[in-house]
Amino acid sequence: MSQGLYACVHAAEFPSQALLRLRPDLQSLPVAVLEGRAPLEQVCSMNRNARQLGAATGMTRLEAEALAGQSGGLRLLPRSLEGEAAARAVLLECAASFSPRIEDGSKDAAGDARKAAGTGTAWALVLDIAGTERLFGPPRALAERLRNALKAAGFRASIAVSANFHTARMLAASSRGITVIPSGEQALALASLPVALLAIPDSHAETLALWGIRTLGELAALPEVDLIARLGQEASTWRKLAMGAHTHAFQPIEAAFSLREFCEFETPVEQMDSLLFVGARMIDSLALRAATHAMSLASVTVDLELEGKRAHRLVLRPALPSVDRKFLLKLLQLEIAAKPPPAAVLALALSAEAGQSSKVQLGLFAPQTPEPSRLDVTIARLKAIAGEDRVGSPLLEDTHRAGSFRMANFAAENPPDEEQEGPPRMALRRLRPPLAVRVALNAGQPALFYDGRQSYKVSTSFGPWRSSGCWWSIDGWDSDEWDVLAESEGAPVACVLVMDRGKHQWRLEAFYD
Repeated sequence: MSQGLYACVHAAEFPSQALLRLRPDLQSLPVAVLEGRAPLEQVCSMNRNARQLGAATGMTRLEAEALAGQSGGLRLLPRSLEGEAAARAVLLECAASFSPRIEDGSKDAAGDARKAAGTGTAWALVLDIAGTERLFGPPRALAERLRNALKAAGFRASIAVSANFHTARMLAASSRGITVIPSGEQALALASLPVALLAIPDSHAETLALWGIRTLGELAALPEVDLIARLGQEASTWRKLAMGAHTHAFQPIEAAFSLREFCEFETPVEQMDSLLFVGARMIDSLALRAATHAMSLASVTVDLELEGKRAHRLVLRPALPSVDRKFLLKLLQLEIAAKPPPAAVLALALSAEAGQSSKVQLGLFAPQTPEPSRLDVTIARLKAIAGEDRVGSPLLEDTHRAGSFRMANFAAENPPDEEQEGPPRMALRRLRPPLAVRVALNAGQPALFYDGRQSYKVSTSFGPWRSSGCWWSIDGWDSDEWDVLAESEGAPVACVLVMDRGKHQWRLEAFYD
C-alpha cells in the first residue's frame, strides 16, 4: 500500500482577503474588517498593514475609528459573507485543478473549527496529492505551482506538505511560505510548535501549563500510560498529534464549477468609472477560471443591488463565446452606459455561463469577415443610439399576421457546407412601407387600381383571403388579400393587393419577381 501525501493550503485572515482580492486599489492600504450589529461591531480580520498599525482582533468599532484617526490611513470595511462564499468557491476551484480529492482543513482534530489558535478567521484546504508526481513533479514543485495559481486568483496562502494529514494542517497554520516535511520527520517538524494548536480543553491546558508543557515536542516526550492516567483517553490522541502519527479518514468534498463573483461596497457607488474598475477585476477572474477549464464565457449576467432594496440586471451576450477580457469589459461599459442604474450601487455580482468557443474555417477565395468582437461592440453602440429593439436579426413570429417579426440578437453560425439545389422559385418582394392605392371593384373583385403615378388594369385576380386576429388589443388586424395580374402600358405586373377592413384602406403590399 502506497503512503499518503497531503498538501495543506492555509489562507489566513480570509474575510479580509475575500474583500481585497477584487479591490486592488485597497490592497496596499491598511484594512480592517468589522462584523456584528451596529454600534457593537468588532474587528474580525485585517491585513498585514493594519496589524502593523496596531489593529487587533476583537477591537471595537470605536477603538478602530480612534486608531484610524491617529494613523490617518486605516480603512474599515464591513464583513461580506456572500463575498466570502464566492471567494471560497474560487479557492476550491483553483485547488481542484491540482487534485480531485480535497477536504476542508479548517477544523481541528476534534472537529471544532474555532478552538485551534489562529484558525478562527482562516480557511484551509487539504489536498491528497499522492501519485501526482508525474503531472506536477516533486511535492515542492507542486506547492510552488499551487501558490502561484492562488496568487493569480488573488489569495495569499501558506502551504505545507507532509505524509501525515494533521501535520500538514498544523504546519500550514503556523508557518509562512512553503514547507515540505520529509517522510518520518513529522515529530521533529512539530516539536517547536505551541500546544495551543491542538485545541485542548482549558482545564487540561492549565494542567499542562503547570507541568511546564508548552510545545508539541515536550508533549510527545511524556509517557503515554501516565499521560492517559492523569488526563484521560483523549490525551493519547493529543500525544499522537504532537508526534505526527495520528491517522485520519479522508473526507473529500465536491468542488462545484460555478462562474460567479460578488463584491459588496462599503459606501454606495455612483460613478461608473468606479463600478467598471471593480467589474474589470471580476471579469478577469471569470475569464481566467473559464480558460483553466478550456471553456469561454457565453453570457455574463450583471446584478446590481441598488439603494432602496432595488435590483438592476444587465445581460452580456457576445456573438461567440469569448475570454477576451478587454472585449468583455467594453461590452460591460457600453451596456451600463445604455442602461444606467437608477440609483447608487451597493453590491455588484457577475455570473457567467460557460460555452465552447467555435472556430470557423474560411475558404481560400471567401471574403474576409469582421471579427466577432468588433461586431459585438458595433452592435452595442448601435443599440445605445437607435434602441434595444431596433438592432439585431429579424426573427419571424409564430402568428398569422402578415410580415410579423421581432428583433433577436445576432448569432454567428458556421455556413452550411453544401447548398441544396432545387427548382427555381418565385420571389415575393415586400414594399416597406406599403403603398396606398385606389382600387375600382367589379362584382366585388379588383378591376383597376391607381398608385398615384399610373393606372393598372387587372386581368386576373385570386382571392380574397381573409385574415384577422388580436381583436382584443390595439394591435388587432382584419384584412382581405388578393393576388392579381395586371397590365400598365402593355407591361404585365404580378402583385398583392390588401384591403384593410378596419381602416377601409387599400394597399399595394408586394410584387412577385
